[in-house]
Amino acid sequence: MNSMPEEDWVNSTELSCEEFVALLASDAPAPGGGGAAAFVGALGTALGNMVASLTAGKPKFAEVEDEVVALKAQAEELQDHFLELVARDAEAFIPLSQAYGLPKETDEERAYKTQVMDDCLIDCAGVPLVIMRTCGTALEFVVRIEQIGTPIAVSDAGCAALALKAALLSADLNVRVNTALMSDRSKADALNAEATALLDAYLPLADTVYEKVLLRF
Repeated sequence: MNSMPEEDWVNSTELSCEEFVALLASDAPAPGGGGAAAFVGALGTALGNMVASLTAGKPKFAEVEDEVVALKAQAEELQDHFLELVARDAEAFIPLSQAYGLPKETDEERAYKTQVMDDCLIDCAGVPLVIMRTCGTALEFVVRIEQIGTPIAVSDAGCAALALKAALLSADLNVRVNTALMSDRSKADALNAEATALLDAYLPLADTVYEKVLLRF
């Protein structure tokens, strides 16, 4: 059993980069794949925001200045949301980790544990679904900033798209690892279907940006 207090790994985004990586590599229950996906999403969004920062205020891009400023503001909100999701993913896991220890000696205990587990698993699958939706919005932002942003940072737009693609796929895995354990298969199927729809909608955006950027070199 890891002796680290729950508040330390729930508030992991307050750590330094070195401390966060060390915590991720440890036997602490969180952050795990979901929290890492959210953090990578924040990094990808920040890379896209860097393109916007290098574009804003430049006379050459005066015609799109207002849109670039608006995109920067959107990106900053997305970055903050991703970091909040790192903590939310850890918070969702706390009840599930406790539910694993519930007794299951009698039929009543088993039924109760199954219900509690299902409720916890729904919460644990729900957070990475939010991460996936947020990745989709962030990818839409990256698509646009790649189109109108400064060419000197075009590789960063491509890296942003790839990071968000990784975050999207990683969050999807964290949906499915939880739905696989649910006894309510209709609910599990609904969550999986939403995850699949998000992949279908947004993976092509990431690939399009990467391919466009690659063709510039």
